[in-house]
Amino acid sequence: MALSGIQIYKLLPQTNCKECGFPTCLAFAMKLAAKQVELSACPYVSEESKAQLEESSAPPIRLISLKSDGYEIKVGNEVVMYRHEKTFYNKPGVFVNVKTSLPEDEVKKLAKRINDYQVNYVGITLEVDGIAINDDASDPEKIKTTLNAVRSVCKKPMMLFSTNLDSLETGLSQLNEETPLIGCANAENWEKFAELAKRSKAVLAVVADHVDAFAELTEKIKAKGVEDVVLVPDGKNLGHHLILQTQIRRLALKANLRPVGYPTLVFCENQAQMAQAIAKYAGFLVIDTFAEELVYPLLVLRQNIYTDPQKPIQVQPGLYEINNPQPTDPVLVTTNFSITYFSVANEVEGSGLPAYLLVADAEGMSVLTAWAAGKFDAERIAKAVKAASLEDKVSRKRLVLPGAVAVLSGEVEAELPGWEIRVGPREAVDIPKFYKQVLQVN
Repeated sequence: MALSGIQIYKLLPQTNCKECGFPTCLAFAMKLAAKQVELSACPYVSEESKAQLEESSAPPIRLISLKSDGYEIKVGNEVVMYRHEKTFYNKPGVFVNVKTSLPEDEVKKLAKRINDYQVNYVGITLEVDGIAINDDASDPEKIKTTLNAVRSVCKKPMMLFSTNLDSLETGLSQLNEETPLIGCANAENWEKFAELAKRSKAVLAVVADHVDAFAELTEKIKAKGVEDVVLVPDGKNLGHHLILQTQIRRLALKANLRPVGYPTLVFCENQAQMAQAIAKYAGFLVIDTFAEELVYPLLVLRQNIYTDPQKPIQVQPGLYEINNPQPTDPVLVTTNFSITYFSVANEVEGSGLPAYLLVADAEGMSVLTAWAAGKFDAERIAKAVKAASLEDKVSRKRLVLPGAVAVLSGEVEAELPGWEIRVGPREAVDIPKFYKQVLQVN
């Protein structure tokens, strides 16, 4: 049972040292009771109190990790229903279903495509997290062959699904020193699955079609010594899936119902299921088909939802050379907001025109927002020019400001005597035309 703020306060040192970041121990205790801070933030709590506070300080949704050689995917540990309340921390793991009935050469080709798939999205590398082996042949030798084929080209974390416990045992024997997920346990077979999960130190997936059944199963499984569990809601349709996912999340967070305080897993056959699972609380997704054109929007959606809305996506400030610029080529200026940077960089690179791109530190804000907030002004631009040692790199000192902040041109001229300050277009898409008609002519 979770402790109240006052109960937690009585177990704290009550020194009001402020080293936890709060003015009093009572304030810290209230935050701890609300699951908004970690107990480790208090440097002076006694070992005896730590033991008593573990229940209250533990996140309402258990942290689950799947590990393999050099890879780890973490899910769970979430503390809010909606990301604007705080943020979501651990992105749902995306796994691709691979059937044991596939020929070995096809398994290798598919696993290699999954392993090699990477795409750059505003400076962030998006990729699939792992492979789920589906023992549709119900044959231990088939699962062994499939696993070895996958592992010959891909080392990412693994899930194993079978109704045949011999198949799972055979598969697990091939995954030494790894932490895979196995499934799915239900009301009939949970005991044997729990014994196997405990023996192999694997995460256990449990399937049910209502919350009460999950609570009953997880309590039994926990009593067998298996702590790491993932819930698989057996929804009849999209609407039922949404209801189950929301009920599980709400009961775990709002009612602190520990028996359902675990991440969930969703098997997805189409994009509608994928999008709903990403948006509504899934910890893992197993997608039925791997196609680049389907996976990319899924990963972008995941990235957007699991990006802290209070922290803009940023690129490293500095000087970027595009299309091998020469000392006579112009210097374009922008901010370090990722979308702004890539909008400008992609237009210049795609046009084949050489230029230097000077990215000023605007704390991750876009051009107009940064200017309005006083984070993108003549002083910062001049500082960026000097930090990049531009005077040593260019023979013709031309600096092109974004058109949205044309008002800064006079101030930048005053900060950078000897530089020719030009005002570029307001939109990145117009940069190539401006370059050809203005910069190449003058």
